[in-house]
Amino acid sequence: MTFGERLKELREDKGLKQHEIADILGVGRPTIAGYETKGKQADHDKLKILADYFNVSIDYLLGRTDVKNPDNNKIETKSSRNLNLSGLPNEAIEEVEKYIELIKLKYRQDNKNKK
Repeated sequence: MTFGERLKELREDKGLKQHEIADILGVGRPTIAGYETKGKQADHDKLKILADYFNVSIDYLLGRTDVKNPDNNKIETKSSRNLNLSGLPNEAIEEVEKYIELIKLKYRQDNKNKK
């Protein structure tokens, strides 16, 4: 995917309009349209703002990796071990995160029932 395709996908996933991203970056809406459809490239400062806003890496924005945020691919466990989820598609990582939340909920309820 190109930078423009990634930007458009991230923007639409958040339900944002081009003018809203333009406001965040301090540019005009046509600039965002140029990024998304005409192959124009954002400068480094704008890439940093977008990466922080969408919680993705600059490499993801530029299409150099399909991992949105490599730091989010490790889940800290209670025993201080990391589960390395790199290489898994984002859909699988989301499933693992949901399962962990389900297990937490189960054990919270179990502890309440024991009292």
